Amino acid sequence: MRLGRSFLTFCVPTIVFAKPSFITINGYDVEYEISGSGKHTVFLEAGGSAGLSDWDPIFESLAKKTRVVRYSRIGNGGSEKLRKNYSSEEHAEEARLVLESLNVRKPVVYVAHSYGAYIARHFAASYPEWVAGLMLVEPASEHDVDIMRQIDLVKAEKEIAQVKLGPVKEPLKNCSSLA
Repeated sequence: MRLGRSFLTFCVPTIVFAKPSFITINGYDVEYEISGSGKHTVFLEAGGSAGLSDWDPIFESLAKKTRVVRYSRIGNGGSEKLRKNYSSEEHAEEARLVLESLNVRKPVVYVAHSYGAYIARHFAASYPEWVAGLMLVEPASEHDVDIMRQIDLVKAEKEIAQVKLGPVKEPLKNCSSLA
């Protein structure tokens, strides 16, 4: 019996899932994960109210080729919940602080989805020395919010607040082609 267990231990592959770690940024606990190695670092920014798990479909594939950092913005994923409203500029500063706190060498390839692309654009404009490349996946823009407000201001404000504070129902599904 002992021999059988030993055989299974060494011959059957096991799957090990890395657990995210946490750092403190501006008094908030921020969830992050780093994997892979290489000369360049890819920095992943999720959309809307999504967290780092939004990148699950491609994270491990990317990490086989390069160093990858993903995180959950304050208020999203496993990061601490927001205690105030955050602007896109504040989120961009938070992203820089995450990279600095993790001792990531600049510049990075910044990959962002939806609302995360709005933050990535602010980041690139504010900290150009940090950006080697920018890839925006289904990018949102400030005009999306303007259009929603013109259609029905009261409803749009409620929907925007829900996106910022509510849970994500479906993570990215079509990102496997990116890896």
